[in-house]
Amino acid sequence: MASDSRPPPYYENYAYQPENLVPPRHASGFNVCQQYRSPYWPATVPHYVPRVCNQPSIPAPAVVHPSSSSAKICTPRIRKALCLSLSIIILLVGAAIAGILIWYFVTDHCFGSKIRCGTQAVCVSPSQWCNGVDDCPNGEDENRCVRLYGPRFLLEVYSSESKDWYPVCYDDWNDNYGKTACVDMGYNEDTYFKSEATKLTSTFTSFMRLNTSAEDTDLYKKLYNSKLCSSGRMVSLRCIKCGSSSKNPNPRNRIVGGNVAVLGEWPWQVSLHIQGIHLCGGSIITPEWIVTAAHCVEGSYSQPIYWRVYAGFLLQQEMLRSRGHRVAKIIPHPNYDTESKNNDVALMKLQSPLNFNEVIGPVCLPNPGMMFQPTQRCWISGWGAQHQGGNTSKELNAAMVPLIESSRCNARHVYNGHILSTMICAGYLEGKVDSCQGDSGGPLVTEKHAVWWLVGDTSWGTGCASVYKPGVYGNMTQFTDWIYRNMQANR
Repeated sequence: MASDSRPPPYYENYAYQPENLVPPRHASGFNVCQQYRSPYWPATVPHYVPRVCNQPSIPAPAVVHPSSSSAKICTPRIRKALCLSLSIIILLVGAAIAGILIWYFVTDHCFGSKIRCGTQAVCVSPSQWCNGVDDCPNGEDENRCVRLYGPRFLLEVYSSESKDWYPVCYDDWNDNYGKTACVDMGYNEDTYFKSEATKLTSTFTSFMRLNTSAEDTDLYKKLYNSKLCSSGRMVSLRCIKCGSSSKNPNPRNRIVGGNVAVLGEWPWQVSLHIQGIHLCGGSIITPEWIVTAAHCVEGSYSQPIYWRVYAGFLLQQEMLRSRGHRVAKIIPHPNYDTESKNNDVALMKLQSPLNFNEVIGPVCLPNPGMMFQPTQRCWISGWGAQHQGGNTSKELNAAMVPLIESSRCNARHVYNGHILSTMICAGYLEGKVDSCQGDSGGPLVTEKHAVWWLVGDTSWGTGCASVYKPGVYGNMTQFTDWIYRNMQANR
């Protein structure tokens, strides 16, 4: 088979449209490309199907040549009025430019994924935080470096002196310290769940301990590096009660040609709409934050004002009777590549928080140090098409798919080297079950230690359930740090 240097196409999202319903007109100034149902070419010939934008033709303005009669109209009084009007317009434009400049220098002007250094007008990238180098003028990027590690949610703090991460000894720890640590990770204090003591393992020989006699109220100035931990226990911190499902998943459920999911089975699943039409899926990680795919919010779709988020629903028809949640901000990964689908992840911040209950709740982000084994059982869910080339589903469906080792997925007869470290494959090489168009951005999850973890977000694939073409998902273990940095910067 001849090798194609281009990566295979991603799932095109054909919107759910109920019968006999005329979709609303697009808002003025919002250019949405009309999405044509593309033909599905053989899996051996991967290609892109471009979106075609039909722009209404605008007639060229007629050129009016002055005549002798019109010249007589241009009296000195009229010329004076024209000059006055022009002066007013120039002043207004100047004032607008001045206002923009004032806004830029006075307010937070850190565009993209960059993070503002406290009150300083300096922006640094997420990769510059917690790396042992003071990139901010006052060293804010190294002062509050905290993370959760492994499946036991071990609290770790970065030491700028030792330039390494250390677990926190449970001696003298309490919930107030836990809330402070969670807030500095980007969570709201209201979501705080609990702090627990977990048994010390021989892996760690150094710890961060609390100096309770320190007068400074800053938690991180009370922590110091120590070789001893009297209690022999470390802090396990849960900033939010995540990864809980009120129903046991049924592995027979399928997305392609499948059955409807059960309400409360996948409480983190959301449907993302534009103009009342389902385009993509997403996953709840906090009451205000949604994880989805970057390719869902490209181009004209990057404007928050046009999106609505629906949580706690199984049927698309039910969403049409709900107002949904407005989106305040969209943050695509700054290194997302539209051709290769590298770094295909984005964040949505809601204008108002979700109310969690038995059918609406967050999934857990994978912590650093977590490893998901090849063939590990995972589940996908969404309102995508139930067969290749079909319309998106009216009902939420789910399927069990095993992870596939990257080396197998990169084989010549599969994806021929197109699977990068930011991607993960799941499904079956013989086809059977798969994500499909309309599932993009939705969750790939697994259960481990009685907790549901977000392994990936639905990204791309050749066809649906095609032989040797399994689904490809954003590798969430590569994005967790980026997600927390942006939650910190946009609290």
